[in-house]
Amino acid sequence: MFGSIGGPEMMLIFIVGLVVFGPRKLPELGKSLGKMVADFKRASADFQRTVEEEVHTEQLREHLSLTESPAPPPPPPDPTVVEAAPMIREAAGSVPSSNPLTSDADISGDKSSGTASEISKS
Repeated sequence: MFGSIGGPEMMLIFIVGLVVFGPRKLPELGKSLGKMVADFKRASADFQRTVEEEVHTEQLREHLSLTESPAPPPPPPDPTVVEAAPMIREAAGSVPSSNPLTSDADISGDKSSGTASEISKS
């Protein structure tokens, strides 16, 4: 489009800038233009790095999805095999499995506890 800018073109741009902006404003314009170009380069490098990271992440996801095969479903249960029910034992010193509120036995040893019929008998 414009081609390369050589020495004569740069001198012309410098002279036009000197005439338009003056000798005091030209260094400030150069600094601000340099900062603007540096910020643009930094932003474009950040954008490029972000895009590359996203592409790399997507490639890793595809690779993992291809390497991870779903676990095969468990085989159906064999109807000829009967599973044994688990044995439940009472631990030594544990409370008996019968409900003490509904049984006639007084397991606490307390004379005042018991059913209403037992209290009326005493």
